[in-house]
Amino acid sequence: MSAVPEAVELTPAALRLRWPDGASELSAARLRAACRCGDCRAGRSRSDGVDVQLADARPVGQYALQLVFSDGHDRGIYPWAWLQELAT
Repeated sequence: MSAVPEAVELTPAALRLRWPDGASELSAARLRAACRCGDCRAGRSRSDGVDVQLADARPVGQYALQLVFSDGHDRGIYPWAWLQELAT
């Protein structure tokens, strides 16, 4: 089981996570480009990421966040393990 972050901070430009063993920061553009929802996997809902910002982060149980972006995209679920992988 992956670690759950001790703290989550959302800014328009980035998601900051404090893990038991350190911290990570992921840019809004990186997170948007890494979306694994069905539309993004099929190439129907990709953003070029240039001006995309984070608008909201909603918890999904104890295992993930649902991120909402300034381009209106809100279908991506980002499990903690995936966020840890993106940060490395």
